Amino acid sequence: MVGLTWIGGATRAAQASTMPYGLYISAAGAQAQNQRMEVVANNLANVETVGFKRQLAGFQARYTEAVERGLDLPGNGTLADLGGGVMLRDAPTDFSVGPLKTTQIPTDLAINGDGFFAVQKGNQTLLTRAGNFAFNPEGVLVTQQGYPVLSDSNTPITIDPEAGPWTFQTDGTFVQGGEVQALAVVRPRSLGDLKHAAENLFLPTGPIGQVEPELRQVQTHVIEMSGVKPTQEMMEMIETSRSFECNVNMIRNQDQMIGTLISRVLKEG
Repeated sequence: MVGLTWIGGATRAAQASTMPYGLYISAAGAQAQNQRMEVVANNLANVETVGFKRQLAGFQARYTEAVERGLDLPGNGTLADLGGGVMLRDAPTDFSVGPLKTTQIPTDLAINGDGFFAVQKGNQTLLTRAGNFAFNPEGVLVTQQGYPVLSDSNTPITIDPEAGPWTFQTDGTFVQGGEVQALAVVRPRSLGDLKHAAENLFLPTGPIGQVEPELRQVQTHVIEMSGVKPTQEMMEMIETSRSFECNVNMIRNQDQMIGTLISRVLKEG
């Protein structure tokens, strides 16, 4: 990991002082591949996390050093418009439905189609596709992290231990002793409004609304597994590692060339 620290330092140095163009391109590429590796590693770490959605490493062109430092403007047709390599601009989420797994647990739920369960963490409402719930000793339906699962009236789903048997219906309602509570099955205006909060939880940054009753379909004794495909992620990790090594080798070669050139100039002088 020493190399990663050095690369980051080289890139920051490029923003403060003049760096040979080739070194700048290679340093930017190494830094981008390092960030991509972090995204892939996080996906692999959550391959068994229920309801997890994999993130994608998206690259975009990077401005040259002069433009980054505010010394020139892009699109001027000069050497400053050649480009500065690539950068990892964002890590969007792939919200494709993960594989479903049948269990023998009645509190395991999975949403068919669009929608998310709503849970409460402190004063925040978070969304999740992970339905591996359980009732705590107080009779509150909670996530594996202990966060209460909300109803469509924005209150926790609860049971009364003395009210007899209970059951979940396929329309997302919870029934016990004639009392009905409907799970909050919601969706944001845009999936782009969801920000990763932790593991399989998402923080909505825009308005959310209830899924229409006729479209609410919830399976019981079923959970949605992680959307990560281990083989695909391992292939991306190998590709990323090799790309990183190529950029580091380019930096090393250019550094040696510059050192040799300086030595010859000093020797001639």
